[in-house]
Amino acid sequence: MSKLIYSSMMSLDGFTADESGNFDWAAPDEEVHAFVNDRERPIGTYLYGRRMYEVMSVWDSPDMTVDEPPVIVDYAQIWRAADKVVYSTTLEAVMTARTRVERVFDPEDVAKLKKEADADLGVGGPELAGQMLRAGLVDECSFYLAPVLVGGGTRALPRGYHAELELLEQHTFANGVVYVRYRTKN
Repeated sequence: MSKLIYSSMMSLDGFTADESGNFDWAAPDEEVHAFVNDRERPIGTYLYGRRMYEVMSVWDSPDMTVDEPPVIVDYAQIWRAADKVVYSTTLEAVMTARTRVERVFDPEDVAKLKKEADADLGVGGPELAGQMLRAGLVDECSFYLAPVLVGGGTRALPRGYHAELELLEQHTFANGVVYVRYRTKN
């Protein structure tokens, strides 16, 4: 059975975007990006909410590989090779290849997808990840903690959610970002 992994860049105080919706403070440098690429390479399917899908869809653009460093080109290829499932009641049409829309988040359908998948699944976006955490579907959480406090905005984790975690891996980067990977004890 594949794993469902919630991976997110976040501020040290636990936000994926600040109160203005800005997340440029989380942009990875080349060292972090190469590390992210290696962690994302085993993902066969990404599960997104509409907003995260719209943010990530830029990776499908051919412009993402023009005059870009190899680490960016590598990530674009990783992202394009994966299937995408977007959970949305409002998205009218997908704008990327290998993508389908699900109108309703059904935990049983996701559990079945995990069971039948040949590769790991990644959930992106804190709202959908929160639903999957609460449903007990997330097997691992991988967080890239940026050395910044933003004071508010979009929370990376749902309010009131409690879980026991087991530390599997940690890594510190030269730019001050700290990577931590935990197994959830569902």
